[in-house]
Amino acid sequence: MIAVANDKGGVGKTSITANLSALYATAGYRVLALDLNRQANLSDDLGYRGSPVDDQGAGLLATLLAGQPVRPVPVPGRPGLDVVPGGVALGDLTGVMVGRVQQRGRQAFRALAVSLAPVAAGYDVVIIDTPPENTLLVDLALGAARWLIMPTKTDGGGLVGMQLLAERYIIAREINPDLELLGVVLFGTTRGATAIHRSVRDQVERAFGTGTSPMLTAMIGHSERIAVESRALGRVAHELESDAASQPAWWEALRAGDRTARRIPPTAANVAEDYRKLAAEVLDRLAAAESVETGNAEEVRGE
Repeated sequence: MIAVANDKGGVGKTSITANLSALYATAGYRVLALDLNRQANLSDDLGYRGSPVDDQGAGLLATLLAGQPVRPVPVPGRPGLDVVPGGVALGDLTGVMVGRVQQRGRQAFRALAVSLAPVAAGYDVVIIDTPPENTLLVDLALGAARWLIMPTKTDGGGLVGMQLLAERYIIAREINPDLELLGVVLFGTTRGATAIHRSVRDQVERAFGTGTSPMLTAMIGHSERIAVESRALGRVAHELESDAASQPAWWEALRAGDRTARRIPPTAANVAEDYRKLAAEVLDRLAAAESVETGNAEEVRGE
């Protein structure tokens, strides 16, 4: 179970959740994406906003209030991918959590873990998209997750958000000691800016401690046009890559008199490749971590 989080908005949390979820489902994994964001941008990126499955977070709110299992629904047109939608109904969740924390202390942040536990075993991958600047809902995700992926931009805001989340991560491990940082992902960066990337790596180590802050090798390059097209069309990067490859050449469309067709830029291929590398590296790190855990368990048993 992976939480994608940073206290700053606009650093790629939803884009990473959507693209990894879709890639893993396309590869044959059984995937659950859970949206804790009131804005529900995940529904735009995966193309289910306004569909019959889009309850705007009402189902998630009800299950958390009642302590019942979440009720995933299949994403239309995406075999293998289920979702627990977010939306405006989650606006009431913050107030509820304030009251519960006052009554129960930090153990209140185990509520999402309780609701996810009965269904999580039915999936190969569970990814939680978190909202920006709502520490109560982020703490719910950290209380449930086994792994944390933290996207950041190289600007000051993204790094400050990362440092704030580093503090929450340490506190979250008091109620969820299994939580570990899987990696920090540079998002929306210039691929060749090695000096800047090195500076970010140093700041990550200062925030989490040397040797405990793995920067992922894969990074998501800057392409504002692809981000806009993805959200507008409900298509993730590898789908836009396919769309761009199959569209007629611009001069063919012009000759045919079609001057209004929406064209996907060829840079979709670069962004799609970035996400494929990230998806592969995340799986590699998960496999390596599971191997270490298995070895430790066998050592404890004396096998």
